[in-house]
Amino acid sequence: MNGFEVVALGLLAVGGWFWFDSLKAREAGIAAVRAACAREGVQLLDETVVGQGMCLARDDEGRAVLQRSFAFEYSDSGYDRFRGGVTLRGREVVLLDLAAHRPRFHIVQ
Repeated sequence: MNGFEVVALGLLAVGGWFWFDSLKAREAGIAAVRAACAREGVQLLDETVVGQGMCLARDDEGRAVLQRSFAFEYSDSGYDRFRGGVTLRGREVVLLDLAAHRPRFHIVQ
């Protein structure tokens, strides 16, 4: 093997790892969103999440991990749509936003 083949094989391996890791993170996001929707009594629409962004971040132990953000849509009545979001560091959920369907109250003094 010459140098080009070694580099190409290395890039292919990194690409395969990234693809597999992205699928696992997406599955973890979907599982977290399904559980949150069940707790809130709302319906996850399309049964999927959509990638919104990715960056490097540090986990609780200080290691560099990929932080991914996903968006999803849900409904509380079946006649409306609300957007939610979930953020994962590695495969750990660090933020899950499912508050758009809750009424907002204003205190009048």
